[in-house]
Amino acid sequence: MADVVTTGTGEVEYAADRATLWLTYRAKEKNRARAVSALTAQVAQVEPLLARDGVEVRSRRLSVHANWENKRNTGCIAEQNYSLRVTDTAVLEDLLNALLATEPANLNGPNWELADQTAATREAQHLAVAKARLHAEGYASALGLGLGELVRITDGSQGPGMGGGFGRVHYAAAAASGPDVRELNLEPELITVSASCTATWTLVG
Repeated sequence: MADVVTTGTGEVEYAADRATLWLTYRAKEKNRARAVSALTAQVAQVEPLLARDGVEVRSRRLSVHANWENKRNTGCIAEQNYSLRVTDTAVLEDLLNALLATEPANLNGPNWELADQTAATREAQHLAVAKARLHAEGYASALGLGLGELVRITDGSQGPGMGGGFGRVHYAAAAASGPDVRELNLEPELITVSASCTATWTLVG
């Protein structure tokens, strides 16, 4: 009994439904105590903005270290880094405007994601199997045979494709008043999810 081995790929696009942001706040002073105090004053403006619905604080990281310039200790730098997840994309623009008004040293994002990739993966898998079967039927027909049972199927790589996911704005502190991000078109992007498989089928005469 002869077999035929075919491969299939499936690819679907789903609109992103959450985003990740990264922020850094930085204070430079003559000593650690003053640097931390200045940083605390900055962060005090930020924390209330993060308590709104649809915003999750994934991490807060504090760094306090000496600052060296031309091999000379010029004081101390204190930094607080945030990783935020925005689960309600409708609040993203207002959140960004509010955060930029607090003058972060750096802001990066959004990195667009799917909260649950299950449905997209299942759809891509169905397409992959259908294409593998279509190829197998073509070979069977070319040989004057019929396509029999599926003997084996092997899963290939799957996951978000490289074509979607990032719609990023990078900001370094400059202006005293917060800019407006509404004209930057930071709409949820399409996330590409793909699946592939290799299938073995029997050929019947």
